[in-house]
Amino acid sequence: MMKKLSALVLSALLLVSLLAGCGGKKSSEGSVYWLNFKPESDATLQEVAKMYTDKTGVSVKVVTAASGTYESTLKSEMDKTNAPTLFVIGNQAAVKQWKNYAMDLKDTAIAKELTSDEYTLYDDEGHLVSISYCYECYGIIVNPDLVEKAGHKVEDIKNFDTLKTVVEDIHARAGELGFDAFTSCDMDGSSSWRFTGHMANLEYYYEQEGNTWTECPPTITGKYMDNFKNLYDLCINNSLTDPKDLSVGGHDAAEEFKAGKAAFQVQGSWEYANYKDSVPNAAMIPYYCGVAGEEKAGLNCGTENCWAINSKVSAEDQQATMDFMVWCVTDPEASRILVDSFGVMPYKNAAESTNGFLADAAEYTDNGCYVMNWATNFQPNVDAYRAALTSALNAYNADQSDANWESVRVAFVDGWAAQYQAVNG
Repeated sequence: MMKKLSALVLSALLLVSLLAGCGGKKSSEGSVYWLNFKPESDATLQEVAKMYTDKTGVSVKVVTAASGTYESTLKSEMDKTNAPTLFVIGNQAAVKQWKNYAMDLKDTAIAKELTSDEYTLYDDEGHLVSISYCYECYGIIVNPDLVEKAGHKVEDIKNFDTLKTVVEDIHARAGELGFDAFTSCDMDGSSSWRFTGHMANLEYYYEQEGNTWTECPPTITGKYMDNFKNLYDLCINNSLTDPKDLSVGGHDAAEEFKAGKAAFQVQGSWEYANYKDSVPNAAMIPYYCGVAGEEKAGLNCGTENCWAINSKVSAEDQQATMDFMVWCVTDPEASRILVDSFGVMPYKNAAESTNGFLADAAEYTDNGCYVMNWATNFQPNVDAYRAALTSALNAYNADQSDANWESVRVAFVDGWAAQYQAVNG
């Protein structure tokens, strides 16, 4: 009888063991906490996280930082007991700040899935601290149908002068046409990054003058501030919303564009999935701003979306996070969902990109146009720098005087040096 009982107990234990192996992982085997950098992808990431948990039993929590607050949120979360296991180190300034919290990803399973190391970041000791999970492009999104309805063609826009002609004509006839030139250029926290982060890149890019930055310079000259002003003025003075009202925000530029209320919008490739049904032939053109030779300009291409695994969490959480990352870029269904949101993921087995704006970027490059790299990634103490620039731009929006533009220049140029010193001493 005892032998039979022992055999039954042994069989039961074996069955439990087999079920544990076949079913979801136990929480003791690790969990994932992804502190997300991209607010526009929150719904997608929540969906993918649930898919993974349903499939494996592993807990995946996604917390999305509000726009413009990622650094402060990361600092706060890293001090907690249950810190993020997966976070973003998107530029060399962040590498210096967070390298001691980053697991070396060299020769790991996720690194072996990469198709390119173009967007990988290393610290000064050669450790691979973060790798891109997507790369993107940004510029000016155009509705060709509306441009044509106004009597112009997108193909005729080849520099700032031709862009200005089309934009100002549409704005002047907005009542007659039933649509305006630019969508609202809100300068509140939810939208200001389009200008203080992305459009600012044109000044930084041209200031490099062929010597691509590899680290944050302690100062900038602002040599191309007039070009930034050219495009910025064109946007805010030829849009659906009066410049004096931009600081308040509250306008949905994406919905305005989808509804056909404006022909142009300053945005990036991440909006393609949102626009493809409403404006199926939407295209992206460069930041034309009056620089000599800009007829050969392409789009702003790069990324600040780079995964890092927290080296301070348990080995179980690190492994769970690694497994999740690999699944994201290899599982056909998950990678399809993510690629449709992100645009492209540079991994061997990820779904192929169907993003039309990234196709535009590739076409410009194929035609011999130069790529505008994301020099904006070097902005020092980024949240504080952009906040000061936003404040100055809003004062200028309310009163477009020379004195107020000088304040913008000071925030742009002198603010760079001040924030560099604040971070580097």
